[in-house]
Amino acid sequence: MSVDDDSRLAALYDAHGPSVWRYVVHLTGDPAAADDIVQEALLLAWRSPHILAQEPASTRSWMFTVARNLVIDEARSARRRHEIGVAEMPERVQHDATDALFESLLVEEALVTLSLEHRAVIVHAYYGGCSIAEVARRLGVPEGTVKSRLHYGLRALRLALQEKGVTR
Repeated sequence: MSVDDDSRLAALYDAHGPSVWRYVVHLTGDPAAADDIVQEALLLAWRSPHILAQEPASTRSWMFTVARNLVIDEARSARRRHEIGVAEMPERVQHDATDALFESLLVEEALVTLSLEHRAVIVHAYYGGCSIAEVARRLGVPEGTVKSRLHYGLRALRLALQEKGVTR
């Protein structure tokens, strides 16, 4: 930076520094932040020789625009939002499984009330994920019998659950 650039930068500050500072204080409400913003704007002017080559009076709108953009950038930054980096991620929140546990206990109690044949078909089909043909093969009964037992078993299971206070 030459002596001429130094004098132009000083002239730029003298001409616009105080008014830009007041503008930034108005935007942020923080005089210390305004000092930093004005200093950053001047640093950007120093890094942009074409700005210093202009007359200080012609750069007023440039200074206000740069200051406003710096205020916006600071408001969006992590420091402003008080975000703190951590070495490891916090544990994930796990939903309460109490309701699911109670429901499974109710279903288990209701299954116990079914006949062994109905219970076996329901357990294989719904909990084992087996098709009708697979259930028939595993239990050694015809597919029609599996379908019938599944139909009547689910009906009995629904009634057993209703007796325990479970509604649709």
